Amino acid sequence: MTTFLRRITIDPEQCGGRPCVRGMRIRVSDVLDLFAAGLSAQQLLAEMPDLVAEDLQACLAFASSRIDHPMLTA
Repeated sequence: MTTFLRRITIDPEQCGGRPCVRGMRIRVSDVLDLFAAGLSAQQLLAEMPDLVAEDLQACLAFASSRIDHPMLTA
């Protein structure tokens, strides 16, 4: 889990404060959108040559950590 903390950055001055990969202007949401569109990890790395496999894993781990929260009901 701590691996993605080193790879995913959030800077209020970059990309509107959205989470990015290693300080680049590649947003986590861009990577997730390409996965959702059906691209494989190999295709995604070919599409974005600045990324490495660990970046893709970090994006998935980051997204998973953000949606894994309890739902409170009243």
